[in-house]
Amino acid sequence: MGRLDDRVAIVTGAAQGIGETYASALAGEGAKVVLTDIDDCEPAAEKIRSTYQGGEVLALRTDVTSEAETQAMVGETVAKFGRVDIMVTNAAIFGNIVPGPFEDISAEQWDSLMAVNVKGPFLCAKAAVPQMRKQKYGKIINIASGTLFKGSPYMLHYVSSKGAILAFTRSLSREVGEDGICVNTLAPGLTMSENVIANRNEQRDMNHDMVVNTRAFKRDETPDDLVGALIFLSSADSDFMTGQCVVVDGGSVNH
Repeated sequence: MGRLDDRVAIVTGAAQGIGETYASALAGEGAKVVLTDIDDCEPAAEKIRSTYQGGEVLALRTDVTSEAETQAMVGETVAKFGRVDIMVTNAAIFGNIVPGPFEDISAEQWDSLMAVNVKGPFLCAKAAVPQMRKQKYGKIINIASGTLFKGSPYMLHYVSSKGAILAFTRSLSREVGEDGICVNTLAPGLTMSENVIANRNEQRDMNHDMVVNTRAFKRDETPDDLVGALIFLSSADSDFMTGQCVVVDGGSVNH
């Protein structure tokens, strides 16, 4: 018996990296999982099927900045599995950001990042909540970042987007609580995902070393380090918890 047996979960940005790890962990606890991304999720879905034989997995191509596509994502999920219990709004722009002064961020860069990192979770919640209201149950898990508590410099658009996610979580939790829907935030530290590793350079390595030195546990954070908190926020164990932010960063941030 898994902690998420008979639950249905959607994970955005799940084609690789942290999102794929989230989807696999949810499947490992018995959930039926829908992987979505602008990239092809089928290879990640097939890994989960082979790892958890008999696991029910659906791969969809979804642009979270499109209201029509996020509505279709939820519609296809309900058509396939009959419900939506867990929405993990993981899709975000981060791994290929080049840190630099805020005045070097173009208006176009700001808008494109905000469209994915802030508008995306809004549209996903807007699509999922009506079904969750029918069920009188649901878990929305938004992904923020420890950087918002530090005010980390040279990524103003990214850090601002994650601050918005925390405020979004707190406000939405007040609106949907009477419907039995929990809305919480998971805030990772700098995590050695595929994209982060692929985009390493001298400047990024210096930043990496500085981040690790601020931690109580002075080691790299991996996607697997986030699994325990994700499953807790997805399961009945957190049914009386909403509007909160769980920071998983090795003790770099205390809040």
